[in-house]
Order: sequence, then structure tokens, then C-alpha cells
Amino acid sequence: MADWWYDRPQPIKVEGGLRARSQRGSIGSTWWSRRFIDILERICDKGRLTRGRAYARQGQVLSIDLAAGRVRAAVQGSRSTPYKITINIEVYGDALWEAIEESIAAQAVYRAKLLAGEMPAEIEELFASMGIDLFPRDLDMDCSCPDWGFPCKHLSAVLYLLAESFDDDPFLVLAWRGRTREQLLGSLATEAAADPLAVADVPFADRLADFYAPGATAHRPERRHPAAAPDLLLRVFPPPGDLGQALTPAYEKFADA
Repeated sequence: MADWWYDRPQPIKVEGGLRARSQRGSIGSTWWSRRFIDILERICDKGRLTRGRAYARQGQVLSIDLAAGRVRAAVQGSRSTPYKITINIEVYGDALWEAIEESIAAQAVYRAKLLAGEMPAEIEELFASMGIDLFPRDLDMDCSCPDWGFPCKHLSAVLYLLAESFDDDPFLVLAWRGRTREQLLGSLATEAAADPLAVADVPFADRLADFYAPGATAHRPERRHPAAAPDLLLRVFPPPGDLGQALTPAYEKFADA
């Protein structure tokens, strides 16, 4: 008797499932989502990744929930009960994240891009310089389906949709590592407020009125030199004999004048 799993190879169609925006070609439009997919395509079975893309485009994924260190999802396959998916990665602790935030805050361009909701391309090198990975290379993945492949098509579908979610919100990459958008931006905003050299960016359109205006001259406070002792010259170059005692009153009068 044939195995029940092979008797029904086609998945049960889903109404209202999560569907990939890309219906052909590659999935992922930003550098950070493409970086995630490039890693997957190097370490995962290409055949199952292809079938996973088809699942993602058909809307077979029912739900995806991302939290620090893990992703949980449900995928409708050929069985009546959806398959349960878990994907775990390493979470970085608070002490390491504080060091990461300090490194980001030290680079004004990185900080400005993140505060603007953009992932700077150089941030991956920043993580690497600290001996850690921004994008996971070791994925602890599990699916309740009977396919022993790595990953199965159900896992692959979730991974592709996860990449598209990174397109929409790059901070999910960091949240998966243990730092939410609110935590990271709050820390960076605090660093910016504490930085006396930080300058608020003013839109160019708001500066057109005074763009050609002559620059203001900085008024420097008058520099005052401390008064030197009246007999300093006599002490540095003492005259012969008792002449110094005779000249001291004269130098004092010059100083008063």
C-alpha cells in the first residue's frame, strides 16, 4: 500500500494565505533581504527551495510569527492539518547589544540611516568586526511534515516570505537577534541627544530662504592676557650690582601707566 503522504502530493489550496509579492524570478528587493536569501541558497537544497518559492507564491503559508531568536509558522500542505514550523537562531544578550549600539552610535552615518528607517550596508561589516553575524548562518529548523529534506518545501516557503518581510521592515532582522526597533532607536536617540556634535538635519527646502544669505560672523570674546609682574624683566635679566633695586620703582610706575 502506498504511503498516505504520496497518495496526495498536491497541497490543499488556501484562501487568504500569505502570498509572496514576487510571482516570478527572485524574491527580495533590498540588499538585506537578498543577503539573507543568498545565504539560504548556498546552504539549502535547491530543489526544495524551488518548491518552497512555489508554495510562497501560491499562498500556502498561513501565518508567521517572529520573536527574539525564533520564528513560528503554519503552512498548509497536502495533509488536512497545517504543518507547524519553527526556526531558531542565536540571540545576542544585553551586554553584547550595548556594545553593538555603542559601535553604531559612533558612526554618525549608520545612526542617521537607522533613525531614518534604513539598514546601512556597512552594518554587516560592523557586526563582523565584533566577531558575530548579522544574518544567521546556522538555522535550527523543524517542520512537522514527514519530509526529511533540509529544508523541506514548507520551511523554504516560510524562509522566502520571511525575506520579503525584511524588505518591508529591516528592523525585523535585528529583532530576530534580540533587539526591537523601539529598543534600538531609543538607545540611538539617547546617544544622539548626549552627543554635543550632533546637528539636527533641516530639509533643504526649509533652508532656501537663507541659503544665499551672508554668513554671520562669529563674535569672539576679547582675549585678555593675565597681567605680568612689573619687575618680570628685571628678574629674567637682572642688571649688575644694586641697579635692580633702583629700577624696580620705575618699572612699577610704567605698569600703572
